[in-house]
Amino acid sequence: MQTEAIRIQPGKDRQLLVCRGTGCESQKADVIYSALFDELKRTGLADTTEVKFTGCHGLCQMGPTIIIEPGGTFYCNVTPADVAEIIESDLVKGIAVERLLFLDPKGKKRILSYKDMKFFDPQRRIVLRNCGFINPEDIDNYLEVGGYGAIRKAFKMSQMDVINEVKKSGVRGRGGGGFPTGMKWEFCNKSPGDQKYLICNADEGDPGAFMDRAVLEGDPHSVLEGMMIAGYAIGATKAYIYVRAEYPMAYERVLVAIKQATERGYLGKKIFGSDFDFEITVKLGAGAFVCGEETALMASIEGRRGMPKPRPPFPAIKGLFGKPTNINNVETFANLPVILDKGGDWFTGVGTEKSKGTKVFCLAGKITNSGLVEIPMGTPLRQIIDDIGGGIPNKRKFKAAQTGGPSGGCIPASHFDIPMDYENLTAVGSIMGSGGLIVTDESTCMVDMAKFFLGFTQKESCGKCVPCRLGTKNMLETLTNISRGEATIEDLDQLQDLAQYVKAGSLCGLGQTAPNPVLSSIRYFRDEYEAHILKHECPARVCVDLIRFHVNNENCTQCGSCAKVCPTEAITWRKKEFAVIDRNKCVKCRACILSCRFHAID
Repeated sequence: MQTEAIRIQPGKDRQLLVCRGTGCESQKADVIYSALFDELKRTGLADTTEVKFTGCHGLCQMGPTIIIEPGGTFYCNVTPADVAEIIESDLVKGIAVERLLFLDPKGKKRILSYKDMKFFDPQRRIVLRNCGFINPEDIDNYLEVGGYGAIRKAFKMSQMDVINEVKKSGVRGRGGGGFPTGMKWEFCNKSPGDQKYLICNADEGDPGAFMDRAVLEGDPHSVLEGMMIAGYAIGATKAYIYVRAEYPMAYERVLVAIKQATERGYLGKKIFGSDFDFEITVKLGAGAFVCGEETALMASIEGRRGMPKPRPPFPAIKGLFGKPTNINNVETFANLPVILDKGGDWFTGVGTEKSKGTKVFCLAGKITNSGLVEIPMGTPLRQIIDDIGGGIPNKRKFKAAQTGGPSGGCIPASHFDIPMDYENLTAVGSIMGSGGLIVTDESTCMVDMAKFFLGFTQKESCGKCVPCRLGTKNMLETLTNISRGEATIEDLDQLQDLAQYVKAGSLCGLGQTAPNPVLSSIRYFRDEYEAHILKHECPARVCVDLIRFHVNNENCTQCGSCAKVCPTEAITWRKKEFAVIDRNKCVKCRACILSCRFHAID
C-alpha cells in the first residue's frame, strides 16, 4: 500500500520498549533486543536512546513488537533484519517505517501510535497497567511507577481496616469462582491459629488461557505486593506461589522479583521496619488441571498427589498443613495495590453494580486480533469481538463464544450484546472462569467443540469420585457416537440427564463444571446435534465421519486457493476452470474449507 510517508518529530531521549513475553520471545525478540543496542551504538544514538525489554502488551499475534516513546509509535511483526531500518528511518530521519505499522483490519489503514488503535482504546488497564511498559526484572522500574507504595499505606492501617477497604471495593476472586475477596480474607483473619498461610494460585490450565502467565512475566512485583497486602491483612507470615512448570519465563521472573524484593528488605524479617515478617516460596506444579482446585493444590504443595477433598472444613479454617489458609489467583493479587492506593470507592466506579473492576480476557479462536485484553466488567461481548478483536476474519459470521474454558459454556450469536459480568454469564449458562474467551464462526461444529472440552476434563480428572471418573467417560462416548452419526435422540436425552448427575455428584469444581460446555451447546445448538443424529450430517463440515467434499461451482471463483493448500494433492485445478476433488485422495483435513473465502467447498 503506497501512501505519503508518515513523519515523526525526531528528538533526543527516545525510549524503545521491546516486548519479550513468551510469544514475542519465541519469534526472536531477544535477538532484536540485542541488535538494537548494536545499531544504536553504530549510529551514535546510544547515549540519547534507552532500550528496555518489557512483558506482553496484549496484541500477541502481531509480535515481536517495539513501542517507541514518546508518542507510542507501534511497530509489529518486527524481525532482526528490520532493526537497522527502524533506527535509521525513525530515530535519525523522523520517518516511520510504514510497512511495520499496525494495519487496521477494518479501515485498512496504517496506524502510527498504539494510543489510536481500536484494540487498546476501549480497554481499562488496572491489572495490566504496567505490562508492556516496565522492565519486569528491574525493581527500580516498578518503584518509579509507585510500586510498593500500597503496602506502606497498608502498614499504617489495622488489619481489619485493610480488609474493609477490600470489601468496600467489591473485588471478587478472578480465578473463576467470583467469591468476594474481602469476605474470604475476613474468614481467615478471624480463624485462630499460630501459623497462617497465603497461596497465590498461578496454576492456569484452561486451553487458550495465558492471563496469569502474562502478568507474572510482565509485572511480577505487583503480584508480590498484592500478596504482602493480603498476608498482612489475614496475619499470614508464609506464602506460596504455585505456578505450573510449563511457564518457565514466568517462574524465572518471579524468582528474580523475589530476590530483588528480599535484598531491598521488602520481603523477609520486619519488612519496611515494621513488626511484620513475610516470606514467599515458589512451588512448581506438574501441569495437572485439577490442581487449580484449591484443596488439590494444597495437597500438591504438601508433597502429596493433587486430589481434592470434601469441604468443610474450608481452607480458611483448616488448609495448608492443617493451618488457616487463604488462596487467591494472580489477577486478584495484581488488583490489590491499586485498590489500596486509590481506595475501594475508586474501584467501585469501574464495572457494574455487582461485578466491580475489570476483567482480563484471552481472545483466541476465529478472531482477527487475538491476544490479551482488559475491559471493564459489563462491556458488551460485541464490543470485545468487533472493536477490540477486529471482528471475524475471512468474511465469516460470529457463531458463539466459549468463556470459562472447559468449565464454562458457550454464548450464541443471539446473546452477542450480552454485558460480560458474573451475573449475565451465569444467566445464559456460562461462567466467567479465569478469563478464556474462544471465538467461533460458522465453520466451528458445536458438537466437536463440546467433545474437545469434555475430552480435556475427562483426561484431567483425578479419578477420586465416581461421578466425574465414569460420568465424564460415558458422556464423552455418547458425544463421540453423535459426531459419527451413530447415536439416537434417546442418547441425546440421556446425555443431558447424565450431565446433571455429574454436576450434582462430583466432589470438586472440575467434575461439577465439566458438563457445562455440553449442556450449553445443546441448549443453544440442539439443531446441530439433531442434524448429526437424524440426518447424519455435520452442518459445519467438521466431523469427518459425516462429510464428503465437493466443489460448489455456483460459489467457486476459480481462484485455485483450495488446490494450493491441499496437502495430499486431492484437488486438481487449472486457470479459468473449476476445481475438482478426488475423494479417494481426500483425507478430510478441511484445509480447503478454511482457505476458501467464497464458501465454495461443500
